[in-house]
Amino acid sequence: MPQTLDAVALRRWCAGGLRALRRHQAEINRLNVYPVPDGDTGTNLLLTLTAAQEALGSAPDPGGGPDPIDEAGAAREAGDDEVESGRSGHAGVLRRLARGALLGARGNSGVILAQVLRGLADALADVPVVRGRALAAGLRAASTAAYAAVAAPVEGTLLTVVAAAATGAERADSDDLPTVARAAATAADQALARTPEQLPELASAGVVDAGGRGFCLLLHALVEALTGVPPAVRFAVLPGPPATAVRETGSPEYAYEVQYLLDATPDAVGRLRTDLARLGDSLVMVGDGASGEVGTWHVHVHVNDVGAAIEAGVVAGRPYQISVTRFADGPGPGAPTVAADASGSPRPPAATEAAGRPAPGAAAGAAERAAVVVADGSGLAEIFAAEGATAVAPHPSAGGLLAAIRSTGAREVVVLPTDRDSQAARAAAEEAETLGVRVSVVPTRSPVQALAALAVRDPSRRFADDVIAMAEAAGACRYAEVCPADREALTVAGRCQPGDVLGLVDGEVHLIGRDLETTCRELLDRMLGGGGELVTLLLGADAPPGLGEALRAHLARRWPFVEVHHYVGGQPFYPLLVGVE
Repeated sequence: MPQTLDAVALRRWCAGGLRALRRHQAEINRLNVYPVPDGDTGTNLLLTLTAAQEALGSAPDPGGGPDPIDEAGAAREAGDDEVESGRSGHAGVLRRLARGALLGARGNSGVILAQVLRGLADALADVPVVRGRALAAGLRAASTAAYAAVAAPVEGTLLTVVAAAATGAERADSDDLPTVARAAATAADQALARTPEQLPELASAGVVDAGGRGFCLLLHALVEALTGVPPAVRFAVLPGPPATAVRETGSPEYAYEVQYLLDATPDAVGRLRTDLARLGDSLVMVGDGASGEVGTWHVHVHVNDVGAAIEAGVVAGRPYQISVTRFADGPGPGAPTVAADASGSPRPPAATEAAGRPAPGAAAGAAERAAVVVADGSGLAEIFAAEGATAVAPHPSAGGLLAAIRSTGAREVVVLPTDRDSQAARAAAEEAETLGVRVSVVPTRSPVQALAALAVRDPSRRFADDVIAMAEAAGACRYAEVCPADREALTVAGRCQPGDVLGLVDGEVHLIGRDLETTCRELLDRMLGGGGELVTLLLGADAPPGLGEALRAHLARRWPFVEVHHYVGGQPFYPLLVGVE
């Protein structure tokens, strides 16, 4: 019987937890009713823990059999973790589990589970040998971290069960690891049984909390990993009416769940937390950033204004892997399983489907729906007009944008500001709403992102769904700019001199060169080194003859499987704008 929580035991725990969640996925999906019934808590927990295990470099066992990682292999990897982290083997495994869960978290319960794993990792990373009292301290840190991640904690939920597990482990007051793990699991079971007493919604439906149920399964999987004895436990699930709605938490007045990963500093995340709390509810934000440093955060919120939630992330840092779910289209209670990819690994259902990129001039709009785009350059204006959009001059006032919105005659309008500052667009949208025009602002910082958004427009979809698809397409498009330096300056890529050629990615200088074509090629290589299937090149007014053909030839040689679209945008100051999707 293991007396320490080492790398091998952690891997065994994760594999066992996955098997338990997979077995009980549909049951957990039917449980949650606070504050309205749920249809995907079990799915969200399963997806989150799957992402955590995949971060260890091993796929979960799809057949529910034993952990495919043998103990010798796990011990070897534990040694690698020790070399990499300078700590004992369990530290690297915990860090990778926490990181994987953070990046793959789904729904409220999944984000909280990711924070629980991070709390454990932070508390135990520097402990040379994890025995009973250390596990108790780790569970307490996990509980504290989980409460801190939730904007409005409520008792009778997953948070309550995690806190009870920590208290039970502390009261065991022992260094015997299996004893403490059993005490934590028993206390969690008891807290789960009491959740209907804390939340009237649970009592009236005759069920216990779904997220807490899932966490109890994970604690019993830990006991099994340490003792080798399968759990013989019965949970207090009271008879009652089945759940019938489709969200995990939050007020029914909010129609969309928005999630994304965000690279930002803790200070910016603090401001984002305030902004998102004003937009909706069920706000949970977890991350791995140290004080003052840029870290990765997982953001989860329920809102009605999807664009505003994403735009707030753009202001705070760099949002990506944006996911938007419309609750009315979600799975019903007891949705049986998660879809699987070719390898058998679970994958989440897509919120929307994006169409392929049509050529300029393809039909893209309907009489009742329109798009307004800010365009700087005669070529860009023609390109956007060919996409069925109304182009307005750069740096418009709110009044100018309002006039453009009204000139379309449409009842539903999307505004694409193509600038970091979208305040004028939001002011115009608010004013248009008072005139009976439904307007959504899709955050776009570059014309290439606006093209990506327009490419997926589909007038046959609901307006809100169309806006979601456009926001996702814009967010998935990385953008770059090439321009001359007009003065000496210190950048993150080094010091530049007047006349140097600057290559900027997502608004930040990445390259400093002397030759325009060479810098453009290096910039394309750097962007495609991170992946990409479609490249859009917009040539500016100052682009020399033949630049576009030279860059297309370079891409054909170096990146032969990449699709390239090449247009004359005519924009000033930037000889080249690039989009990579």
